[in-house]
Amino acid sequence: MPQSDPVGLQGAALVDLERYPIEQCGPARDAVLAGLRQALADGGCAVLKGFVRPVHLPALIAECERVRGAGHRNCNRTNAYFTQDRPELPSTHPLRRFYDRSNAFIAADQFGADSAIRAIYEWPAFAPFIQEALQETAFHRYGDPLADVIVNMAEAGNGFPWHFDTNNYTVTLAIQNAEGGGDFEYSPGLRTPTDENYAGVERVLDGDPALIRQLVLAPGDLQIFRGRYSLHRVTPLHGLRPRYVAIYSFAERPDMIGSPERTRQLYGRVLPIHYAYAGRRVDPLVD
Repeated sequence: MPQSDPVGLQGAALVDLERYPIEQCGPARDAVLAGLRQALADGGCAVLKGFVRPVHLPALIAECERVRGAGHRNCNRTNAYFTQDRPELPSTHPLRRFYDRSNAFIAADQFGADSAIRAIYEWPAFAPFIQEALQETAFHRYGDPLADVIVNMAEAGNGFPWHFDTNNYTVTLAIQNAEGGGDFEYSPGLRTPTDENYAGVERVLDGDPALIRQLVLAPGDLQIFRGRYSLHRVTPLHGLRPRYVAIYSFAERPDMIGSPERTRQLYGRVLPIHYAYAGRRVDPLVD
């Protein structure tokens, strides 16, 4: 099989291991981890530029193209928490601030054993390295069968408004950018496991530049992000080329599952496991 076609290969074959020697203990690996930990401490976000070697990107793009028809396209209005309106609250409250959302998610069950995108997630060295970067003692692959490895697909006019993630640790791989737009904006550490900080969320929704950072990712870049606590969005796209981003999710418990309401919004369907695990959370935050 040619090196430029990684489908079916182990995840290690896709990664620039000279730049990021994550399989080998030693000073080089320690230096990479130290940089990631500092970035995460500073803003809840760290990036490994060129994590996937450029020669493999065409095959990853081709994989996205093959399954793009299975993506759940959704145009609706949502708040930052994917919850219903709360009419008893003031109209300016974040729970009552709804924005247009228009993009598509390709669910995890579309990425099987022959998937190069999934191969990175299941590479034995990958999760332990991410865990060390995050310095977490409780760390597991996300237990949701529709959401552990997904691809976010966005086309011209699409965007993803301000929101918090359901799972604590999200790792994203930029595969293909749109011709324009699609910038990642975030407000780090805006809430904590015990404090929703609605006042701070309201400031971000009002566009306070003091609380908002912007990040432009190139294809092949890997991002580690604490999205459960950092409000974030993707700005609207333009041009003919779709944006593809693989999302690898991790959680504190192996049985963490998305809520039925949010799962249906994102993927257009719900499995029995989503109802069975509804309401089980490790924190009291609004989803």
